[in-house]
Amino acid sequence: MSKDAFKIAEEISTKLDAATISDAAGLEAFRIQFLGSKNEIKALFGEIKNVANERKKEFGQTVNALKNKAEGIFEKGQGALENTASATAHANLDLSRPTVPNPRGSTHPVTIVLNKVISIFERIGFTVAEEREIEDDWHNFTAMNTPDDHPARDMQDTFYLKNSIDRLLRTHTSSVQARVMTSQQPPIRIIAPGRVYRNETISARSHCQFHQVEGLFIDKNVSFADMKQTLMYFAKEMYGPDTDIRLRPSYFPFTEPSAEMDVWMGTATDEAYRLTKGTGWLEVLGCGMVDPNVLSNCNIDPEIYTGFAFGIGIERTALQKYGINDIRMLFENDLRFLKQFNSAI
Repeated sequence: MSKDAFKIAEEISTKLDAATISDAAGLEAFRIQFLGSKNEIKALFGEIKNVANERKKEFGQTVNALKNKAEGIFEKGQGALENTASATAHANLDLSRPTVPNPRGSTHPVTIVLNKVISIFERIGFTVAEEREIEDDWHNFTAMNTPDDHPARDMQDTFYLKNSIDRLLRTHTSSVQARVMTSQQPPIRIIAPGRVYRNETISARSHCQFHQVEGLFIDKNVSFADMKQTLMYFAKEMYGPDTDIRLRPSYFPFTEPSAEMDVWMGTATDEAYRLTKGTGWLEVLGCGMVDPNVLSNCNIDPEIYTGFAFGIGIERTALQKYGINDIRMLFENDLRFLKQFNSAI
């Protein structure tokens, strides 16, 4: 019986040597005959028990070699057919035809303005600080000199989380300033860009969500003049080298004294007249010297350190920059609108 088994193996080897694979049908027929669930080689494994003990190892090696040989022939034939199909497909390509243009994406106008503001302040040593949008009441209000009974809380309608009297969607990025001041000692020079939320009626001029960039500089001997020079630099970089600014007294609970900064737009054009309501001045940000109470709340000694802070509304700047008359357009994801903006930042 062992003689027959070796003879059968030799016959199968001869069939493998003579096998030709010229198409997909031939490849499938070869697979069924030599690699399928009932292939010819598989039957040889059952003959090992009939081979003399001294030749079992030899026979087993012979059968494994046949199996490897069949697999090699199959893979070679399969690869050849795939290469032939690929070459045929490529032969039909017209390499002289122009390609289909890959449309270039657009950058959102809010992102354009936000990145420009960040770039301006980074050039004078401010670093970007980011924090959570779901904040607690202490960092959002109390630390910024706005206790529970403070009337300034009425200035901002707040989204509180369901079933919570302490967790809320931050109403300004001042909460980032609070977290930075409670985690490190001066000198501090940061800008805090991010999205904020207020429970306001959505209209052409206001929205329940918008973006801010707030800045904070705390060190020894920081003065109001330092703040004015910093904001003058920003205004000239943002609006042009000939830009003039003015600071008007204002009120914010976390700064004292506080001011609003306007830039001179003039009234020479209808657009400038409309934007400035005929005054020639356009309000662009709020600012002021950090209130000593804020420093104390954040464990910074107000007898040693002083500082200034400011806040810029990004959507308002984008509306002015691009002549957009409805803030809702910035949040509607209308591609017809967004494609108008250059993808370069």
